[in-house]
Order: sequence, then C-alpha cells, then structure tokens
Amino acid sequence: MLKAQLHIHSKEDKIDTLDYSAKEVIDKAVKLKFDVISFTFHDYLFYPKEIKEYAEKKGVLLIPGIERTIEGKHVLIIGLEKLPEINKLSDLEKIHNSALIIAPHPFYPKGHALGEKCIKYINLFHGIEHCFFYNKLLNFNKEAIKTAKKYNKPMLGTSDVHNLRFFESTYSLIDSEKNIKDVIKAIKNNKLKIVTNPISNTSLFFLPVYIIFKKIITRK
Repeated sequence: MLKAQLHIHSKEDKIDTLDYSAKEVIDKAVKLKFDVISFTFHDYLFYPKEIKEYAEKKGVLLIPGIERTIEGKHVLIIGLEKLPEINKLSDLEKIHNSALIIAPHPFYPKGHALGEKCIKYINLFHGIEHCFFYNKLLNFNKEAIKTAKKYNKPMLGTSDVHNLRFFESTYSLIDSEKNIKDVIKAIKNNKLKIVTNPISNTSLFFLPVYIIFKKIITRK
C-alpha cells in the first residue's frame, strides 16, 4: 500500500500565501514516510524538472496535478503534464480517460465548492475528496460520503495542505505499484482506503482565521 497525499499547496502557488517551499513539502513527506504526493496549485500546473528530480532522489513519486477553477468551481486534475483548453465543467470529458478527476471539498460552504454541480456532472468525476477539515462538531464531508456511496465513487482522503502541521491528518493508502499510471488506475478502481483523524476544535476555528489573516498581511 502506498501512502499518498494528493492535494498540496506550497509558497510557489501564487494564489495562496504560504511560507514553506515545494522542497520542504517533499522533505516533510519523506519524514512521514509518504510514497506519493501531488502539488495541486490553483490554476497553475507545477511540475518542474528540478522538483520532480528532487522528489525522485528522496524516494517520493511526484504526480503532476492542478486545482483548476472551472465555472467558478474547484476541480482536482491529477496525472497530466499538459492540459487542453477547459472552460466548462463539461469539457472535463476531454481528459476523462487520461487523467484522474476529483471533486475537492464539494459540499463545504464556500463559493468555490462544487455543491450541486458535483451531482450534475457526477459521471465526469472519478472520485470525491474526503477533506481533513472536520471534527464531531462540524463535518461537511458527510454529504460527500453519501454522494460517493450513492454513485459508487471512490473517496480520496487528503489534507488539502496549506499548513504542514496537518500534512498527515487525512491521507490515502493506495493498493498500487509505485508509478503514475498504476496509482491513477488504482484510485479509479477504488483500490484505496482513507486514513483520517478529526482536527481539534481549536484548529477548526483558528486555521481559517490564520489563512485569511496571512492573505491580508501579504497584500499590504
């Protein structure tokens, strides 16, 4: 089983205001014994040769990925080094066979969440994300779990990493050989399981506040 974190942001992602680099992410992955990771920056496919080779040297499989904003909604696209023109959610049909398409945090109460569009275009998604940001008091993953069961879709556990402290909060164990093609195939065939631990009430409250505060400070 491969330990995988497939939804990661770092300071090279210009949309977010983060203070750790891609190489620091890889070092963290090595420390926590992850086998597979993917950088999924906002509307920017980040897969430079230097970072790919750095990961390979450390024994980590780096899969190309991106968090695309399509019709104002976030979509994870994993496994392609180049993307065709995609302007509408229906355009995902173009890459359905060649990429892994995941609905990230689809029912969280924020503008970029897919919401009902996750249902409308469910046949275009290979899986649905189980996001780390939850606990017993608040859990927007519940609707995602129901949807995955109803439509027989795999669930991919991720920490939507914006803070290295939560890197191992939620991740996936994938029954696959350690190469991009087989990892994607295994996820599509639901050969994975989620490992997840709810975050504390303090983290649930302060993490969004911290992220918003950093964005405000950076813009000044």
